[in-house]
Amino acid sequence: MRRSTTTRGVPVPRHLTRRLIQLYAGLALYGVSSALLVRAGLGLEPWGVLHQGLAERTGMSIGVVSIVVGAVVLLLWIPIRQRPGLGTVSNVFVVGLAMDATLALVPGVHALAVRVPLLLAGVVLNGVATGLYISARFGPGPRDGLMTGLHRLTGRSIRVVRTGLEIAVVASGFLLGGSVGAGTVLYALAIGPLAQFFLRVFAVPGPETGSTVVAGASPRQAILRP
Repeated sequence: MRRSTTTRGVPVPRHLTRRLIQLYAGLALYGVSSALLVRAGLGLEPWGVLHQGLAERTGMSIGVVSIVVGAVVLLLWIPIRQRPGLGTVSNVFVVGLAMDATLALVPGVHALAVRVPLLLAGVVLNGVATGLYISARFGPGPRDGLMTGLHRLTGRSIRVVRTGLEIAVVASGFLLGGSVGAGTVLYALAIGPLAQFFLRVFAVPGPETGSTVVAGASPRQAILRP
């Protein structure tokens, strides 16, 4: 493995600083993008529907709900023997905090001429965020680790497991009062191509050869999100 050296002679992996910046920038931006989807009021991403529904029922902020749900999902990793990484644990807290901070700064809007651009900005920024944080290679988010763990445990394909989980999440969130709409459909159609594109844009050179590693190169990684 190619390494650089600190001033004290302690070897550290190459590109570590860049990867850390990408990780936390991506997670923060994911929270920002989710908040924009909330302000647009035209439908949220699947897990956002659940978070909003729970927030309506509990009185907690949607960011805090996101943190709580992420922590609960992370506990479900234990019986399926998934191992969290730095990105996994950071995901639980950073996304929710960034989401609440953005909601505090961005006021609610009513005009459709403003809500549609907010929706589009939220979807595109979500794709950017996905590319940033996955390319950093610090481990999947709690929800994606649950998906890949169930895939390994059940032998079902990633797409089947993902679809089943997200249908259950959207249905539960909708029944709790979460927002399902055109934005939910747009997100489902657009996030795959957007994430794949930005995974290539933000790819970090691999540790062994220095060649570029695209985190979206495998079918499993191409669909991961926080």
